[in-house]
Amino acid sequence: MTRAVFILNGPNLNLLGVREPDIYGRMTLADIERACRRRASALGFGVEFRQSNSEGELIGWVQEARTAAVGIIINAAALTHTSVALLDALLAVGVPVYEVHISNIFRREPFRHHSYISAAATAVICGCGAFGYELALEALAEALARSAQHSG
Repeated sequence: MTRAVFILNGPNLNLLGVREPDIYGRMTLADIERACRRRASALGFGVEFRQSNSEGELIGWVQEARTAAVGIIINAAALTHTSVALLDALLAVGVPVYEVHISNIFRREPFRHHSYISAAATAVICGCGAFGYELALEALAEALARSAQHSG
C-alpha cells in the first residue's frame, strides 16, 4: 500500500497563475499538483492534493489525515495568519506537518509575518516559489526515513 501525503491548499490558491503573478509566479495549482505527484511517486508516496476556500473544509481534511496520511504539507494561504482553529487541528493530527508559502512572507506586509500554524509545523518553507512544495516532500521523506531508522 502506498503511503499517502496530504497536500492541502487554502483560500485563493485556485487562482495561482493569474493572481498576482509577480508575487506567486505563473504556475497554476494544477501545474504544482503535477510536479508534486511526480516527486512524491519518486519518493514512494501517494498524494491527496486538495484546495479549498473554506476553513472548515481544510480542518476536516486535516482531521482525516490523522488516520489516512503519513504527513501533511499545507499552504494555508491567508488562514496562516488568522486561524487558531486550523492550528488546533494540526496540533491534534499526530503526523509531521510542513508549512509552505510560495512567497517569502517576511518580505511582505507586516500582518503576514505571523503564522499561527507554524506552532504545529515540523518545518516552514517560504520564498522558494512553487518548488517549495517539492522541497517539503523531500524533507518529509527524509524525516520519515530517519524516524524509521531510529525505531527499527
